[in-house]
Amino acid sequence: MITAKDLEKKYGTTCALDGVSFTIEKGEWTTIMGPSGSGKTTLLNIIGCLDTPTAGSLVVNGKETVGLGQKARTRFRRENIGLIFQQFHMIPHLTALENVMIAQYFHSIEDEEEAKEALQRVGMEHRLDHRPSQLSGGEQQRVCIARALINEPEIILADEPTGNLDKKNEEAVLRIFRELHDEGRTLVIVTHNPEIGVMGDRVIEISHGRICGRN
Repeated sequence: MITAKDLEKKYGTTCALDGVSFTIEKGEWTTIMGPSGSGKTTLLNIIGCLDTPTAGSLVVNGKETVGLGQKARTRFRRENIGLIFQQFHMIPHLTALENVMIAQYFHSIEDEEEAKEALQRVGMEHRLDHRPSQLSGGEQQRVCIARALINEPEIILADEPTGNLDKKNEEAVLRIFRELHDEGRTLVIVTHNPEIGVMGDRVIEISHGRICGRN
């Protein structure tokens, strides 16, 4: 599903990724771990077509994404990838339902029932009309997961998805990830939490922009 070969990313004289290579199989849950500043988020952003590498190759779902223009990357991301962030990136004046439907808009689709079903799946059917300021952190994260799932992506990328959550909401979010994994989705999760690391199929460890361990 994802094959990276000799990926590099430089910001001026700073090398965020230095010759990173790996393969992630379809349906695999891979956790990327490492200290702050190790290059984890940079790598996730490149896989998600939010950023581009300085050098190397990256094939995602059969397509070489390195060299794609911005519009082509955006289109590919919409059709293949669901993104979940530590910061929720919800539009404050829209309801939970409307925040999920925003993702449909980019596909020129508007299906309120489908959006309601996505929210129901993450246990948020009782908060459809609530705005972000009326939701807890865990509730906002579940809305964001519903938004990421609305277009049925094959690949789910998550950057510290439980970093801002208490234990109860963390468990709720991780339960959703387990369900997605059981369905055969490909999950790539960046985290500092070793408890999350042992839940997946394997861990890729990064330090100073290089892979330093795999298990």
